[in-house]
Amino acid sequence: MSWSHALAIGFLLLVLLPVGAATGCTMLGHSGTSWREARRDSSGQAPDPATTPEAVVQVYAARTVGIRGALGVHSWIALKPAGAVSYTRYEVIGWGVDRGARAVRVGRFGPDNHWFGSRPDRLADVRGPEAEALIPRIEDAVRSYPYPESYRTWPGPNSNTFVAHVARAVPELGMDLPPTAIGKDFLTAGGLVARSPSGTGYQVSVLGLLGVLVGVNEGIELNVLGLVLGVDITTPALKLPGIGRVGMSRSPGDSSARSPAPGGSQRRASPDTPSSAGRGAPQAEIRR
Repeated sequence: MSWSHALAIGFLLLVLLPVGAATGCTMLGHSGTSWREARRDSSGQAPDPATTPEAVVQVYAARTVGIRGALGVHSWIALKPAGAVSYTRYEVIGWGVDRGARAVRVGRFGPDNHWFGSRPDRLADVRGPEAEALIPRIEDAVRSYPYPESYRTWPGPNSNTFVAHVARAVPELGMDLPPTAIGKDFLTAGGLVARSPSGTGYQVSVLGLLGVLVGVNEGIELNVLGLVLGVDITTPALKLPGIGRVGMSRSPGDSSARSPAPGGSQRRASPDTPSSAGRGAPQAEIRR
């Protein structure tokens, strides 16, 4: 067997084995459970506005509904200006888009709710004066998203395309989107080259189907047909399709790879005390 054949087989095993394992775990975990009956209550990670007057910006990702959850996550952004009594949650949802609904949805769920049975992971958590300064820029990025009425599960544009778009526009968030965030490499600028979502590197991507990313936060990622295989060097871990990150975990808002932003940023690495589930009051439109 030649070296090229051996490398090709090894690559296929690195991709297919994690995907098969993730699919099996997903089928076992959701067997007999209808999405209509799945948990959608608060996961207790967002601080209660009643006791948290400071501004808060958080980003979450949770496994998607059904068998698609074996490969990918759904991500969203939640924010609360200083003194606000509720959160505003921004996300892209595909349900109803084929019947004329907008893909970008605002305030449909609470900031940290379970996503139809899946507990979300917190990807970013910025508070205080820095969060207050970032909120207008995040809202500008939401308005500039070029696909507000379009949705495609694979290879994008989808919820992860949307969050990656905002992350590139606001690199201070320092987001390292997980390898299971299929669609994050679908570049909204329409080009082949862009900053990485964390703002600490660059990537080359062809319609989100084939590409490579190198960044201080993300490490090195190879994207083949939307499936990401990579290695994080600064916080050692493997990135596997379907399974996600294997190794040391990166704390939400980890600023180790960035210079501190002015204004006294406050980043939280540990879960907050669970608070009431009704923190995310629905809001009809982007604040102006």
